[in-house]
Amino acid sequence: MRSYSNPSAVLLDMDGTLVDSDGAVERTWEAWSLEYGVDPALTLADAHGSPSAATVARLRPDLDDDGVREATAWLTALEYEDLAGVGPAEGALRLVAVLERSSIPWAVVTSADERLARARLGAAGIEPPLLLTVDDVERGKPDPEGYLKAAAMLGVDIAGCLVVEDSEPGLAAGRAAGAMTASLRGLEADLKLADLGRLAGLLEVSHRVRSGR
Repeated sequence: MRSYSNPSAVLLDMDGTLVDSDGAVERTWEAWSLEYGVDPALTLADAHGSPSAATVARLRPDLDDDGVREATAWLTALEYEDLAGVGPAEGALRLVAVLERSSIPWAVVTSADERLARARLGAAGIEPPLLLTVDDVERGKPDPEGYLKAAAMLGVDIAGCLVVEDSEPGLAAGRAAGAMTASLRGLEADLKLADLGRLAGLLEVSHRVRSGR
C-alpha cells in the first residue's frame, strides 16, 4: 500500500527543494536575459524546473541548435561561479538525517548538469547516495525518465517512491513516472509541504512506530 510516511524511497529535486539556490538562479538567468535580449520577468517565470537548454530554446525560438548550445553554455559558465548564498533549504539537513537513520533509500534527481549539481550540493553540505543529473538522461523534466531511472538504480518500485519537487515540470515528471508526489511553494500534489522539516517529521514518526520506539 502506498504511504507518504513510509515510502520505498524519497526522490528529491535539488534547486528550490533540497538546496536554497534561488538567489543564484535568479541572478544568472537575469544576466542571461540581458545578454540575449529576453524580458527578465518572462525568463524567471519560465526558467524553473526544466533543463536549461530546453528553457533557452523556448525563450529564443529563433536560435538554431548551435545557437541554443552557445546560449546555454554562456549561462552555465555563470552558474558554475555563482554560489553566493547557496545553502541547504529549510529542513533539508534534518530530512537527510532522518532518511539515513530510517534507512530509507534516497536520491537527488535534478535538471542541472553534474558539475553544477555537485557544486551547489557541496555548498549546502549535502552528499546524496545517488545523484542523477541532466547528463544522465536523454529527456529532462517534465519527462519521467530521471525518476524512473533513479528508482531502478535504487532497486525499488517507482509506485512506492515519494517525489519531492517545487516546480510544475518536476511534479509532472513524478506523476508521469507513477510516483507519489510532495510539493513545496503551495503547488498541487498528493502531499503539500511548508518545508522539508514537515516531511522529516512524518518520516520520523513513522520510523518510530515501525521500530516500536
